[in-house]
Amino acid sequence: MGEVLDAAAVRRWSRLAADALGRTRGEIDSLNVFPVPDGDTGTNLHLTVLAAAEAAERADADVAGVWRALAQGALLGARGNSGVILSQVFRGLAEILGPGGASPDPVRFGEALEYAAVLARNAVAHPVEGTILSVLDAASSATGDGATGDDGTGGLAGAARAAAAGARQALRRTTAQLDVLARSGVVDAGGAGLCVVLDALAAVLTDEYPERYEVPARTGVPPAGERPARQEAAPGYEVMYLLDAPDETVPDLREDLDRLGDSLVVVGGDGLWNVHVHVDDAGAAIEAGLRAGRPHRIRVTYLHAEEHPQAPCAGRAVVAVTAADGLAELFESCGARVVRRAPGAAPPLAVLADAIIAAGDEVAVLPNEPEVLALAEAAAERARDSGVRIAVVPTRASVQCLAALAVHDPLRRFHDDVIAMTRAAGATRFGHLEVAAGEAMTSVGLCQPGDVLGLIEGDVAMIGADLADVARQVLDRMLSGGGELVTLIAGAHAPAGLAAALEDHLREHRPDVEVVVYDGRQERYPLLVGVE
Repeated sequence: MGEVLDAAAVRRWSRLAADALGRTRGEIDSLNVFPVPDGDTGTNLHLTVLAAAEAAERADADVAGVWRALAQGALLGARGNSGVILSQVFRGLAEILGPGGASPDPVRFGEALEYAAVLARNAVAHPVEGTILSVLDAASSATGDGATGDDGTGGLAGAARAAAAGARQALRRTTAQLDVLARSGVVDAGGAGLCVVLDALAAVLTDEYPERYEVPARTGVPPAGERPARQEAAPGYEVMYLLDAPDETVPDLREDLDRLGDSLVVVGGDGLWNVHVHVDDAGAAIEAGLRAGRPHRIRVTYLHAEEHPQAPCAGRAVVAVTAADGLAELFESCGARVVRRAPGAAPPLAVLADAIIAAGDEVAVLPNEPEVLALAEAAAERARDSGVRIAVVPTRASVQCLAALAVHDPLRRFHDDVIAMTRAAGATRFGHLEVAAGEAMTSVGLCQPGDVLGLIEGDVAMIGADLADVARQVLDRMLSGGGELVTLIAGAHAPAGLAAALEDHLREHRPDVEVVVYDGRQERYPLLVGVE
């Protein structure tokens, strides 16, 4: 116990830090006035460290494995601006202290904390002094002050104690470094949370556990509990997501997000990134992620809770998204409220969120395109702040939307209704025809401009020259696994008689199958196919 930072000590530290932040998060939340006074920094730090600690608990027994798991858990579980920055602290320590497996000496510990400070600062698009970054820099610089000593307090434990003391001194200075902190009479909330984490590390290494982890109180300006007024130009949304993307796409993503908002932090590497930004247009921030790779675990938080709109009406509703006139009419005839989007684009997040809020207090959302699904999840998060109960049914095609609407029953309990719609959509295989715009390599070979592509579940299954011939092949392939109902939705540019020819084909070869035909008037796809 003490003076050794092995696998057990790292786990003990992460558990202790998570517990300490759990006890102090309310006090840290009350300090949160920068970059926006949303009062959640303590909570975000607690959740970040809790995710890291849980990952460390599940890791292999060796110290390198525990460090890696700690850093990865923090990356995946990071919440808020300060949480993402803190994940870089864990990453920096893990990359320096993990390899080799031995407990570090004071010098190596200092190098690791210095590296962590560099990583954290580099992750922030526009670093600001008087924040967690300043506190981290000071902690790193202070490690050498306690590394040696004649009073028995030196060594690794002394270095950790000195880092914690240096951080606390720097925390007190943050009030004078940042005007918004001075006006509010507080220290930086993120820096306060970092001090709790470093105090916990010092406690593990010295075996001296404080009865209480101190969080500085307000200086009395302004009155307790009063939040400073936000600036008119402050962004309205916090957007966070994990991103699967090649490392080379991230610089362009940073530039795109930097133009959209502020408080930008992007961390990670080796194809996995954690993105945080404050913006006015949350949809644009998500679309930037879609251009770079695959965003997931998207969280959109409205930063100004006092302005949350409230659901204007009660009742059950379904909101469906489409770009086609015919499909819009079809969805509306089935009882859905329709949100229109431009062909090839997602609807604006604010438009989708407002439509959800206006629909009722229990709303199922049917996105109907893979690229709209992530935006629908974000719009649902935004709309939930108004008290609306929302479920996003993961429909990836218009034929799945029709299947879901067919079983929708507003008289059922909401949860049961969503389950029924989800099951119906999931039981519907989907395909479509598309005309190639250019030369490209597909999963079944090279296609040329003008070739007809038959896609099943989003993957090219066949290439041909004739729409009707490819459509028959798509139908036969989709029905090879069984099916009772075939849905055909003709597009705006489908040749006359295509649907009728396919009906004749099915009557001859699959008389057991029921066929329904609709005029969807979609622009891009001559034919949409569903098999239930």
